[in-house]
Amino acid sequence: MARDYYGLLGVAKNATDQEIKRAYRKLARELHPDVNPDEAAQAQFKEVSTAYEVLSDPEKRRIVDLGGDPMESGGGGAGFSGAGFGGLGDVFEAFFGGMSGTGGQRKPRGRVQPGADSLLRTRLSLAECAVGVTKHLTVDTAILCDICHGSGTNGKSKPVRCETCGGAGEVQSVQRSFLGQVLTSRPCPTCRGAGETIPDPCHKCGGDGRVRARREIAAPIPAGVANGMRVRLAAQGEVGPGGGHAGDLYVEIVEQPHDVFVRDGDDLHCTIRVPMVDAALGTTVVIDTILDGPTELTISAGTQPGEVSVLRGHGMPRLRSGARGDLLAHLDIVVPTKLDAKQTDLLRKYKGMRERDRAEVMSAQSEHNSGLFARLRASFSGR
Repeated sequence: MARDYYGLLGVAKNATDQEIKRAYRKLARELHPDVNPDEAAQAQFKEVSTAYEVLSDPEKRRIVDLGGDPMESGGGGAGFSGAGFGGLGDVFEAFFGGMSGTGGQRKPRGRVQPGADSLLRTRLSLAECAVGVTKHLTVDTAILCDICHGSGTNGKSKPVRCETCGGAGEVQSVQRSFLGQVLTSRPCPTCRGAGETIPDPCHKCGGDGRVRARREIAAPIPAGVANGMRVRLAAQGEVGPGGGHAGDLYVEIVEQPHDVFVRDGDDLHCTIRVPMVDAALGTTVVIDTILDGPTELTISAGTQPGEVSVLRGHGMPRLRSGARGDLLAHLDIVVPTKLDAKQTDLLRKYKGMRERDRAEVMSAQSEHNSGLFARLRASFSGR
């Protein structure tokens, strides 16, 4: 248990340096060995001298006020006065910034702090992603209090220094361990590290300098955005405590599936069902593209199932670039399943005219095979 140095000198804990000095001189005149040879008086004189040595040293007195004993082993002497490390608490302060450059405590963080960023998601169609759009969004964030304008005070009142921490923003305590005394610091519970309190807070924001409000903002979305991308709106996020600078608002894009097109980066894919006769004779198909409206796609005569026709530059725009991707049309050749007697007869006559066209089983190594086996071959060969 720490010794009661104040009690040894008979002074209060808030005694001034002069009061401590006068108390020591008075006791020294009574207990000095030259005046009082009694052994008990000599022992008391040593205790009184030690008490004066501790309480006349500001750093040692601070340790006493925190509940420690600077004269105990591992926690006293030069270690706490700055000549070395007297305890684990000093080591923590030296390595982790517990003390300022002048030997004092950490500086209080202050009431005014920067605001946090906010995130909002918005749904966009493929067309909106392609052309860009201005979305009118409802945002629920902290904004600057319109009564105190961030000061947090009521009227002309002002913040005052925190009485709990004395304006330091933190409180310290000494704890005993098998390593000696450990000096720990934590944010002041009264001012929460700000170093000051508001005795007369604003009636609207309660001293925080900000209030929550729902507001409408216009978010410009550039052409070419894709699912998962985020658009940054500077200073549209949360206003910080004490009216601090607002953070940013990030608008995350949620792209909705399209009925016809599938997006792959800057390219668009679609499937076109082509009747067997049109694939054999060739035809023209009109595609209602995203950016260019109805556009003709020419299907060459003799088109085979699975072929891909490409419309260059008809895909999605590249973000922050004038270039555009391609539109890839995957051709699905449709074979009729229901034929009347006349159609069947015509096909039989056509078959008779092309006797050389017969069904045959092709080798998986055939150069004519561009379907499943070709893809398997490419995958196993590492291409």
